[in-house]
Amino acid sequence: MADVADLPDVPALGFALPQSGSWATPAAVSRFAQAAEAAGYESLWTFQRLLYPVDGQWGDMYRQVHDPLITLAHVAALTTRPRLGVAVLNMPYYSPVVLSKQLTTLDAVSDGRLDVGLGIGWAPEELEAVGVPMSERGARAEEFVLCLETIWDDDPAEFSGTFYRVPRSHVLPRPVQRPHPPLLLGATADPALRRVGRLADGWISASRQDLRKVGRAIGIIRDAAKAAGRDPDRLRFVIRGVAYLDEERTGRDGARRLLSGIEEQIRQDLATLAAEGVTEVFLDPNFDTAIGSPDIDAAKAERKAMRLLETFAPAAR
Repeated sequence: MADVADLPDVPALGFALPQSGSWATPAAVSRFAQAAEAAGYESLWTFQRLLYPVDGQWGDMYRQVHDPLITLAHVAALTTRPRLGVAVLNMPYYSPVVLSKQLTTLDAVSDGRLDVGLGIGWAPEELEAVGVPMSERGARAEEFVLCLETIWDDDPAEFSGTFYRVPRSHVLPRPVQRPHPPLLLGATADPALRRVGRLADGWISASRQDLRKVGRAIGIIRDAAKAAGRDPDRLRFVIRGVAYLDEERTGRDGARRLLSGIEEQIRQDLATLAAEGVTEVFLDPNFDTAIGSPDIDAAKAERKAMRLLETFAPAAR
């Protein structure tokens, strides 16, 4: 462990809960939630996957995934301090009024600790299963966010759009956080990044994001926020950190992937991300196939994930 005085400044650190693969048991969720809180992590995170096609090649981390909101509700009862985030819920899978009720309740049972990540979905099979065309995702997203905010901001609430309608109604109670829990949008393409700047409280990167290019994405978002008359300094920039401790990985260009290698390299990578404008990183063991696969021994997966948690524990700094 490096001397504390020599450690670089890093973004706020969170940790992802056991959610995919053999290690994702209720007992493991409880252990890791409480261990992460004791270790000083500032947030706990989940993700969403509805199905895995029989002939799919999405990756082992998607083969066996628990529901993100129910997982967070369980963790809300076990913790008191960390924020609870989902990265991300796919908007086409919900109606805004149903999701608003679920999120409001989760914000209440967590005493106002909820962060809401929203995305448009990328899996044709999942969109087929929920009855939404791929071509409508972007248009639905803008309207979904506006409808969700209307439900939370107005009483009575009323909304009439192309895809979503809410008759003039009381939709109560309201969230603990006012005007509503922070809305963070997942985005990769430039139009979606600009949507973040116009509409959201921040950005959540994808698991396959090239971390050497986050500065460009953050720049696009900040410019869009300025153009919309919003303060870009109020936005949050959250990175899903797929970290490989003591395992150096390379990208397509042959260069070392950020957040892979020995502890000192990963700490420097975190500092590099902070310098690019990243405000938060949550370490996500689920996306390491030696942890998040249903074929891995659960005890072995837990040991590897716990080592990652303990090595970068904010309280140890």
